[in-house]
Amino acid sequence: MASATLKKNYRCSQSLQQFYSGGPFVVSSDGSFIACACSESIKIVDSSNASTKFTIEAESGTITALALSPNDKLLFSAGHSRQIKVWDLDAFKCLRSWKGHDGPVMGMACHGSGGLLATSGADRKVLVWDVDGGFCTHYFKGHKGVVTSIMFHPDVNKSLLFSGSDDTTVRVWDLLAKKCVAVLEKHFSAVSSMAVSEDGWTLLSAGRDKVVNLWDLHDYRCKSTIPTYEVLEAVCIVYSGSQFASSLGAFLQQSGKKKSRSTEIYFITAGERGIVRIWTSEGAVCLYEQKSSDVTVSSAEDEDSTRGFTSAVTLPLDQGLLCVTADQQFLFYSPAEHLEEKWSLKLTKRLVGFNDEIVDMKFLDEEEQYLAVATNLEQVRVYDLSSMSCSYVLAGHTDTILCLDTSISSNGRRLILTGSKDNSVRLWESERRCCIGLGIGHMGAVGAVAFSKKCRDFFVSGSSDRTIKVWNFDGLPDDIEEPISLKAKAVVAAHDKDINSLAVAPNDSLVCSGSQDRTACVWRLPELVLVVKFTGHKRGIWCVEFSPVDQCVITASGDKTVKIWAIADGSCLKTFEGHTSSVLRASFLTRGTQFVSCGADGLVKLWTIKTNECISTYDQHEDKVWALAVGKKTEMLATGGSDAVINLWHDSTAAEKEEAFRKEEEGVLRGQELENALLDAEYTKAIQIALELRRPRKLFELFSELCRLREAGDHIDKALHALGKEEFLLLFEYIREWNTKPKLCHVAQSVLFRAFNILPPTEIIEIKGISELLEGLIPYSQRHFSRIDRLIRSTFLLDYTLLRMSVIEPTTQDDLKTKSLLHSEKNMEDNAEEDQKQVSEEQKPKASGKKRKSHKSGGHSRSHKKVKDSSTHANTAAVPLQA
Repeated sequence: MASATLKKNYRCSQSLQQFYSGGPFVVSSDGSFIACACSESIKIVDSSNASTKFTIEAESGTITALALSPNDKLLFSAGHSRQIKVWDLDAFKCLRSWKGHDGPVMGMACHGSGGLLATSGADRKVLVWDVDGGFCTHYFKGHKGVVTSIMFHPDVNKSLLFSGSDDTTVRVWDLLAKKCVAVLEKHFSAVSSMAVSEDGWTLLSAGRDKVVNLWDLHDYRCKSTIPTYEVLEAVCIVYSGSQFASSLGAFLQQSGKKKSRSTEIYFITAGERGIVRIWTSEGAVCLYEQKSSDVTVSSAEDEDSTRGFTSAVTLPLDQGLLCVTADQQFLFYSPAEHLEEKWSLKLTKRLVGFNDEIVDMKFLDEEEQYLAVATNLEQVRVYDLSSMSCSYVLAGHTDTILCLDTSISSNGRRLILTGSKDNSVRLWESERRCCIGLGIGHMGAVGAVAFSKKCRDFFVSGSSDRTIKVWNFDGLPDDIEEPISLKAKAVVAAHDKDINSLAVAPNDSLVCSGSQDRTACVWRLPELVLVVKFTGHKRGIWCVEFSPVDQCVITASGDKTVKIWAIADGSCLKTFEGHTSSVLRASFLTRGTQFVSCGADGLVKLWTIKTNECISTYDQHEDKVWALAVGKKTEMLATGGSDAVINLWHDSTAAEKEEAFRKEEEGVLRGQELENALLDAEYTKAIQIALELRRPRKLFELFSELCRLREAGDHIDKALHALGKEEFLLLFEYIREWNTKPKLCHVAQSVLFRAFNILPPTEIIEIKGISELLEGLIPYSQRHFSRIDRLIRSTFLLDYTLLRMSVIEPTTQDDLKTKSLLHSEKNMEDNAEEDQKQVSEEQKPKASGKKRKSHKSGGHSRSHKKVKDSSTHANTAAVPLQA
């Protein structure tokens, strides 16, 4: 068998994060995304796969109200800070903000034209704002309680605004007359939701008094009151022509019921019971009632149970119904296609906004398509990894599920095993989504379960009662309706403290247990006879697992170490240190040659056993990583923890190797292009390629070559003009390095001078990270200028020495003018130039007094003779130097 290729790196490909913490949300006009309140931030979530497109930090406290403009370009938000903000969803920046309410803003709605924004608050006010100007256009007072809901009339030609309050009234405001035109008083509790019929002349209001009132907008009288017998949170209109209306109409026609009238209104209600119901206004008849859903509240449950629906909206473009639950789930419903017997709704998609703490997870099959997740709930959530949506939920436990395992039975059924705080073990069949076996017998919370690996006809469980039980489920019928009570065929008191982990050997002959008593034990199955005991950890053991190829066991402990033990004699073979906190999970990879670990430090580490080396460390979690799942097909990883985040990791070793080879190949080709550009003297192209290939040495040689040319400045300017901001940033980084070395600083200063001449200061400041580079350039540049200044000043000593030796005459301003005049006469002979110089000196009207005095005095001949002698002496002295 060929040796397995060691894995070098994993890459986080998908991530399921918290995106909704309860409260307001708003769906886009095409249903492609949902803006959700997540504590003090706003998450823009893709409705197809629950991925977070963008996170807006509103900085307004807890978000209390959200609204979208009709074209989905602007998002309006308000929080506990009472500040109303307008966000541009293209640039994701705040355009403007203002305050107008004296309390938190509780409701928000945008007019169909997009020009007006209505807000309602806990200060009992209703305000209308101009979106572009940010000023208040309407100020309405009259409610005696918190205004919880607000909406414009859907017909933009009707200037009506509706507001519902917990003072049990609905008020109708005329935007043109700027006054309240009607007060609708029929409710006996807070008004929670409102909707307008398709013809625009009937208002539906739902309240917590368990009724829906229908109001005629011609004369604002109550047409009818429909009792629903549940506290309502949402009422939605079923529009004609929609999939709901056509499907429901076809069913009513098949069932022999009367044809609907033109004035008949179909509407949907959702509330505390967690079921969807469809009603007709004619006769107040409930046409459809959902039997049950995952969030249905039974009459036996506590009244304070966090179940049921908190909101519901009909999705645009006939995409169905969206219901939001109290435990932050988004349920997408659409009518069932087959209506032979009874009309019904089907759950098409479920997005979970908040998973709470991830306790355990396992892949459901070898295809790595589904992932079973246990959170701080009494349910198991099974996710479809292709869409990151929750496919279904397994409910049956009465307390939090602590552990789970998955397997495929001998007859091909996909099974899920769960252990809970309710002291029971449940066996589930995933295809039928039902419980087929129930194991009762533990006296404490079941904290560890494990399926058999070979025969797949039994499982083991470990509990806080310190015992291990072996359960047999062989022979269970395929068509079980009710869970069968399972019997334990072996029990042993295994440890002195809680059992945290169990693992069955690949051949089903052994089971290993890890406990808080700092020991791990190997037991022989099925009698549960002790084989060997591993002692050496200084803290409790959180995870144990058998090697798939060797007779050894890996253990992860709270003492920050991972150990590998020999089953034969119980000796510790290897110890791995690297985590900074408790190691909570460890699992073998690559046929037992590597393993992956995760811990309370939020880190995931990849190790190679042979070299005791940690190859990679990944920091994608912000809290403890409790759960680790390894796929069987591609050894994909899934991690989850206390931060409620599920990360999926794919092996990127082959992809990175291929990418490195491709980059190397491209580098060779580009290098050849660089050499060709040098041979053709195409310096601009060569400099661009050198920057692209990150070759600072070649780049320095190019600029050095340019500096030696006759028109160096023009060539450098031409090369720099072709660079972008990112290339300039990279060039400045190289110049900073060159500038630190005296041998290279001349080229660096030349290029820097030309760059600063080309780029205006405003563009230089805009370059990201330029301030840090300038801080590194300035000290060395000052040092170089100081050194040059010292060299120039030191040359003055030579001039002074030669002057005192009378080797040279002092240079005056008139002499400089004469020299410049002589240099302009290029066609004269050398002797003629000397004669002209003497004539011009005699005819100068502005000769210095000192020189005029020297010409007239008798000492002129003496000084001239002295200078001549000294010049002769200098010429004779220069001979041996030249030799």
